[in-house]
Amino acid sequence: MKAILLLADGTIFEGESIGASGTTIGESVFATAMTGYQEMLTDPSFAGQLLTLTYPLVGNYGVNTEDVESGKIQVEGFIVRELCEEPSNWRSSMSLREYLTSAGVVSMQGIDTRALTRHLRVSGVMMGAMSTELTTSELKNALESAPNYGDLNFVQRVSTSATYEWTGDECSKLSDLPDPKCHIALIDLGIKRNIARCLAKEGCKVTILSCNASADDVLRVQPDGVVFSPGPGDPRQLKDTVATMRTLIGKKPILGICLGHQMFGMAMGGNIIKLKFGHRGANHPVKNIINGRVSITSQNHGYAVHPDKLSNDVQVERINLNDGTVEGLRHKHLPIFTIQYHPEASAGPLDEGYLFKDFVNNVMAAK
Repeated sequence: MKAILLLADGTIFEGESIGASGTTIGESVFATAMTGYQEMLTDPSFAGQLLTLTYPLVGNYGVNTEDVESGKIQVEGFIVRELCEEPSNWRSSMSLREYLTSAGVVSMQGIDTRALTRHLRVSGVMMGAMSTELTTSELKNALESAPNYGDLNFVQRVSTSATYEWTGDECSKLSDLPDPKCHIALIDLGIKRNIARCLAKEGCKVTILSCNASADDVLRVQPDGVVFSPGPGDPRQLKDTVATMRTLIGKKPILGICLGHQMFGMAMGGNIIKLKFGHRGANHPVKNIINGRVSITSQNHGYAVHPDKLSNDVQVERINLNDGTVEGLRHKHLPIFTIQYHPEASAGPLDEGYLFKDFVNNVMAAK
């Protein structure tokens, strides 16, 4: 079945459908990771986006029940150069085509993803529409009438609606983990499951709260520390979450990851900028400017904290070596640090996994 991708600037790509039939609209982005397509598909931070993978052959190892990072596929649409129809892996339970189709995700193959990626790098990310059923002119009308990505609150769509305790999963059973030594409140702005797993492996009882949780809601569960998770969308939509962060500063040790990092930056006076084409992939170099250490990191964000108006109580601790943007902040007097990338990886390198241990050490020292 034929599929069409139409970008907001009028650029058209034609290919073949590999998922559900229908029409979908979202922000067109690309990710450079060579593996980890199942983790990326189920990462809530991709909500509202048409995801293109730059690696040319996708689906080689199929799909399994263990490598998901949330309860469903989160992307609005999926684009690859070539789909592998015969996956080979002992854990595979279905093909990628079956996975996309059963989830109702409009997807396509057969376009020059190098050309699409280059176009987005030169022109910047933009809205796009993908369809198996509409003509180009019909798709253009649908795209023009759709809201812009930055105008929607995607965190509200992906966050939990009720507080619950992390009880493990197939990859991390509580019975195999150390006894809890501290209690962490994890604010769900679009969590990946591996964040809860990593905290549990460090001996944390993890209580997950909605993105709408106030500071009083957080303190009511009596945590020893607080983690603000990654998530999708424009952080400037989340004024209530920034207020929660601001109130909790000085009351509990805090770790902010990706969107959580941006919440801390805003709470400390910083502004948010939209990146031209974002950082998405598993090969982004980050430098710790305090000790000079360089790490390769997994990233998924289209916005960044601008450092100019940050409070004097905050120091920039890490920067991106590709474009110099802020990748980490640390409070000078309180046990708070935040990072723009993903120490839990999934998929990607584990260079920065030690940061969960550092956070737990902060929590234990403050108890």
